[in-house]
Amino acid sequence: MVLASLPFSSPSPPPTSLVPRIPPLPTIPTSSPPSSSSSSLSRRTTITLLASSLAFPSLYSSPLFAGADEKDEPQRDEERVVQLFQEASPSVVFIKDLELRGAATSAKPPAVEELGEDDEELRDAKVEGTGSGFVWDKTGHIVTNYHVVAKLATDKSGLHRCKVYFEDFKGNTFSKEGKIVGFDPAYDLAVLKVDVEGDKLRPVPIGTSHDLRVGQSCFAIGNPYGYEHTLTTGVVSGLGREIPSPNGRPIRGAIQTDAAINAGNSGGPLIDSYGHVIGVNTATFTRKGTGISSGVNFAIPIDAVVRTVPYLIVYGTSVSNRF
Repeated sequence: MVLASLPFSSPSPPPTSLVPRIPPLPTIPTSSPPSSSSSSLSRRTTITLLASSLAFPSLYSSPLFAGADEKDEPQRDEERVVQLFQEASPSVVFIKDLELRGAATSAKPPAVEELGEDDEELRDAKVEGTGSGFVWDKTGHIVTNYHVVAKLATDKSGLHRCKVYFEDFKGNTFSKEGKIVGFDPAYDLAVLKVDVEGDKLRPVPIGTSHDLRVGQSCFAIGNPYGYEHTLTTGVVSGLGREIPSPNGRPIRGAIQTDAAINAGNSGGPLIDSYGHVIGVNTATFTRKGTGISSGVNFAIPIDAVVRTVPYLIVYGTSVSNRF
């Protein structure tokens, strides 16, 4: 009671230039004049409200509120990768190199697409190799590695066939026979042709490889060990590497990546964060005696692919072998 009866003396205000102008609080009408104690209380309430209003900006700029959006960043990155795979995977195909058994070499073996899964000849067909590839254009050209279809390319018996498995936009799988139209062992590249309506094909967006930087993200899509449409992620680990080709000549300018590449990934695309193809997955170093990838993987740069594939489609052979 003693403190409440003491007269209230407001401190002298600071200079006007240092304090923002605050509009006066509205006056609440009362039926009787306030007492000395109520007047003191109202002045204290005014000062408290003023101090609270000045404190709100610092509250919203505190790290507690600023960090709210950062918590969603990993989730947004994950959604980008999921969308990247969903858009790119319909362009990737699964390739099987088959050798038909029991057919006479003088007779023309049936085309693979005319054989059902229950056909005896297809059940007896020997899988000589598997790999990946991707749709190059809407006319049905498929790009892959030469070593994936090497036996088909050099077949003299007429018993080898290549079956290409597609996935349409609804996720349904269908297959067609692939006819080889050109190959270049020096760059480990080959082009197949399938008879598929253009509206069922989704060509891949082609990027560039001359401006790649070590450390940027990359993604490999393929069919390792027969597991269709597998995604692996990594970064560009190195540039300008040299790897051997099937004919023994070096492939220069190869891309090194730690995105996992295993048997069956060969011929599949290496893509960047925008979904553009930057290379063709082709080789991996394996741990001695295990066959397990060491994490040192390579892709043929897309710039070399762009220079080579059109000539393979038109002439059926590599540029170096045309002259």
